Amino acid sequence: MKRTSGTKSPAHHARSRTGPRQYALFGALVLLAATSASVAAADDGPGPLGVTAVAETTTQSARVGALFAAGKAGDLAGHHYCTASVVHSPHHNLIVTAAHCLGGDKDLVFAPGYRDGGAPFGVWRVKRRFLPGGWTRDQDEDSDVAFAVLGEQGGRGVEDTVGGNRFVTGMATGATAVTLTGYPNSRETPISCTNKPRAHSSTQQRIDCPGFTGGTSGSPWINGDREVVGVLGGHDHGGTTANTSYSVAFGAEAAHLYADAAGDP
Repeated sequence: MKRTSGTKSPAHHARSRTGPRQYALFGALVLLAATSASVAAADDGPGPLGVTAVAETTTQSARVGALFAAGKAGDLAGHHYCTASVVHSPHHNLIVTAAHCLGGDKDLVFAPGYRDGGAPFGVWRVKRRFLPGGWTRDQDEDSDVAFAVLGEQGGRGVEDTVGGNRFVTGMATGATAVTLTGYPNSRETPISCTNKPRAHSSTQQRIDCPGFTGGTSGSPWINGDREVVGVLGGHDHGGTTANTSYSVAFGAEAAHLYADAAGDP
């Protein structure tokens, strides 16, 4: 199961293998988790580990949004295909996602805080994309991270509107718990889960969080210091089951890519 949308995306990603029964079970899981009083918002610290719930509307969840084909900018409902998030940069215009979400040549837009067909913080045009050489040469799963520079609105960047988390590299996998937030293609609201990742290999990390199905590629892994230490992707485009997700372990290639993207006005 690829974590991009089950519908044909602008980048022509593979189709999700998740069937209706799995989505029904996921709906029951989210309903159960969402009604638990023990699930805390990301701003208040992690709740129980490994529990997936509908993401609450917070300053943190506003920094996570969905990607769409530019032609759907006026009719967003049901058309998101990947997840991305705002990261801090000098020009306040940068988002991070999985590289397999930014392939192809179609024009794209980003809607931070997207919910139920609405874009409370605007729809932002993708101006330029930055993909690592390992991905552009042969789609190396160890290079499945990318950045996009967004256009301004009214002289302001997206970070001026919703804020941004720091992008960091070289962090030890599993040093702390992280929170994933993303948009399954079966839902019009984001889901969230906190757990502690572990190493899958020297270049990949994995985490157990149920319900992260097609559409959640690019979901940020954010630690308690508001740092992005992973994005859902990497091994098997993010994993072959909805319950275990993967990310590239950010190293020198990701650091250089961020420097290039962050320097773009």
